[in-house]
Amino acid sequence: MSSVLENEVHYTLPLFNNLEPNHNILLNQFIGSTINISYSGDINCIVTGKKIRKTYGEGMSYDAFKESPMAVESIIRPELSKIHEGIALRDYDWEMKYHMQPHIVYLSKTAGNKVGVTKDSQIPTRWIDQGAVEALVIARTPYRQAAGLIEVSLKKYISDKTNWRKMLQNEINNDSLKSIKDDLVDKLDADLKNYLVNDETIHYINFPVIKYPTKVKSLTLDKNPLIEEKLLGIKGQYLLFDNDLVFNIRRHSGYLISLSC
Repeated sequence: MSSVLENEVHYTLPLFNNLEPNHNILLNQFIGSTINISYSGDINCIVTGKKIRKTYGEGMSYDAFKESPMAVESIIRPELSKIHEGIALRDYDWEMKYHMQPHIVYLSKTAGNKVGVTKDSQIPTRWIDQGAVEALVIARTPYRQAAGLIEVSLKKYISDKTNWRKMLQNEINNDSLKSIKDDLVDKLDADLKNYLVNDETIHYINFPVIKYPTKVKSLTLDKNPLIEEKLLGIKGQYLLFDNDLVFNIRRHSGYLISLSC
């Protein structure tokens, strides 16, 4: 889902035909209504468009997952990027475009507190996708690998993962991100401290949710090819339905569906 942050997050579901954008559906308008998602049984690779039996890395065929720069290992582990040295792990032009550009290191509240890395241009989209309700930028680097080194150093003391079930239940603590930042930055090596920013702005994100689930029950189209439920909210990349049911949109990239409301 695409998103725009105003007073609350506004979500758009882009639909594709043969890898080309076909239609955009504004999802917030359907919160409180019953929606129908019907899965045809077919999946197309989001990279090649070819029909596949199962997906890897959110919508890719196995070959694309192994070869596409969109699945390069430095996406998950940014400290592995070498493009700042002129060395590409998979695709020089792609990595120059997406990894040889300003990145930030941030703290956020999703369920617990976490540290993360993303491109400067991906703010606040990255925070929204993770379901963060608060975020604080702590460092800005000129390329991806440097941000990854800061994250590696800090995740000795704070998680870099999100507990997605607790995130969907909206279990949020009262910890101060500013206080956490003050404690963490002292643990960085001197060379990494050069990237710290003097900005204590807390970014708040409100999600369009009527009711959060109390016990998360995940739906997948592989097991439930027809979903007909009342939509109670949207958070991260999840649709939240009545009866504690949740549906991960990104997990189903490439699936051919019919959507009606």
